[in-house]
Amino acid sequence: MVTVLIAGGGTGGHVFPMVAVGDAVRAAARDDGARVVYVGTARGIEARVMRERGDTLELLHVLPLRGGGLSGFVRGAVCAGRVLPEARRLVERLDARVVLSLGGYAGGPVSLAARSLGVPVAILEPNSVLGLSNRLLSPIVDRAYVAFPETARALRPSTVRLFGVPLRRAFARAPYAPREGKLRLLVLGGSQGALALNDIVPRAIAQGRERGVDLDVVHQTGRDREAAVRSLYAELGLSGRARVVPFIDDVAEALAAADVVIARAGASTLAELCAVGRPSILIPYPFAADDHQLKNAQSLERASAAVAIAQADATEARLAGEIARLAAAPALRARMADAAAAFATPDAAARVAADLLELARAPRHRALRFPVLGGRAERAGEAPRRAAMNEAAPLGAALGREEAG
Repeated sequence: MVTVLIAGGGTGGHVFPMVAVGDAVRAAARDDGARVVYVGTARGIEARVMRERGDTLELLHVLPLRGGGLSGFVRGAVCAGRVLPEARRLVERLDARVVLSLGGYAGGPVSLAARSLGVPVAILEPNSVLGLSNRLLSPIVDRAYVAFPETARALRPSTVRLFGVPLRRAFARAPYAPREGKLRLLVLGGSQGALALNDIVPRAIAQGRERGVDLDVVHQTGRDREAAVRSLYAELGLSGRARVVPFIDDVAEALAAADVVIARAGASTLAELCAVGRPSILIPYPFAADDHQLKNAQSLERASAAVAIAQADATEARLAGEIARLAAAPALRARMADAAAAFATPDAAARVAADLLELARAPRHRALRFPVLGGRAERAGEAPRRAAMNEAAPLGAALGREEAG
């Protein structure tokens, strides 16, 4: 049985592709068996998601490199350097045969530790712009799984596999039957919600109603934000038209029931939209690293699958106008749904899993020396003993405060 480490986390955009690949690895290795172990931090939603699923999650204490200016970058880099010996012991203890990094806090240290031991390393970049962690790791990786052709330009061609964004099995094409009359609108702010969408979308819907647009709304607000959004809908006289929830467990079902989706433009969200095949109005998070959400959204807009509106331009009037335009044009919505479905990569998780297992069964590399790792390798036989004692790390600390878009 081979052990596959999948490292990363933080938001749903990292965690749900991790889960999709892990499930696909187990399915692909059913005859020979494969153990999947996730590595993350207590800061991200992986602690909750993996606990609820019953998966094995190892925790590392790592700080973000971005978001805190130069001082934050320095603190994150120092913290990552300090955790490298621990990451190396983790890779040895679990006898990992391959590591997949999705970026996030834990991906870098685990990948460097693995490469120092000769273990093959792969990265998965779901966005149209290569993230910082994956960019730093790219010189040492064996594989780079990407979803957008433009991402490949920053990578060694021999490593690139254009497989798409891995999704959980529930996401599959649902035929779109546009209809006249009432529009079913789904509002998604990502796994953490989006403060801007929580404020502007209800007001735009109210304006749309004034223009004669008949709407039913399902609005995902993010944790601990539903009361304020529900109150806003009530203030606008829309309580009977809007179902407000903090989180949607079955996003695939919600997408299939929607006529139009208003959402951020994280890669996983767009992959889910395309897998089901739904028209969308995308309002990218303006502070995403390298403005990658805007680039993601523009890729779909160029294909006539979505309307992309920068947050600075997303006024109540503009959004209400787009909602009214789509409500009045069922044929346009159908064309957008078909265009979105053309972007879908339903087999991405299976393809990534199959390739990872090939890497896991290949001979190991010559180990690389990273001076910061220090220490000596464990003696033969010590890793299995420690693995038996430490099969899973405690989930430990509570989640850190989620950031809003």
